[in-house]
Amino acid sequence: MKKNLITSVLMTIATTVLLGIVYPLVVTGLAQLFFKDKANGQLITQNDKVIGSRIIGQAFVGPGYFHSRPSAAGNGYDAANSNGSQLGPTNQHLIDRVKGDVANAQADNPGRPVPIDLVTTSASGLDPDISPAAAEFQVSRVAKQRGISEAQVNRLVAEHTLQRQLGLLGEPRVNVLELNLDLDAKFPKK
Repeated sequence: MKKNLITSVLMTIATTVLLGIVYPLVVTGLAQLFFKDKANGQLITQNDKVIGSRIIGQAFVGPGYFHSRPSAAGNGYDAANSNGSQLGPTNQHLIDRVKGDVANAQADNPGRPVPIDLVTTSASGLDPDISPAAAEFQVSRVAKQRGISEAQVNRLVAEHTLQRQLGLLGEPRVNVLELNLDLDAKFPKK
């Protein structure tokens, strides 16, 4: 029995050191060496200041900007509270919120169907992307607010539309932060 106890204690210590210390340090070191941007959250900086991440959504509320998907994470886009709303399709609060969001969106484009991703939250509540249809739905509002043509804004959306990975994985998407940053760089608000 003493031999088994010693073996189990030594095995616990060995696996704790190997799998709890050595392995994470090796993986972290390799990630920093070969995938530094991805390992550090794909942060976007301007003037040496972090302004966001390519992989975490954030709110844009001005009419001259493309708007992200709604967020149910904490108080909205709170990465520490990543979560969906957990409301089912028959929940009255969800139904009322979506109806209100549809009405607000249709104020800019009367009679046009609103893309679903502009009125529903993602599973994480932090989705940084919208569909090309959701971006196209917002083009007229953004162009009008910026005092530029819809064709110019459509070209910018097309430049920022990412296709399916390997031609079959995922859906086409537009990163809202990168699109809005490029919009500010090329067509500053007047």
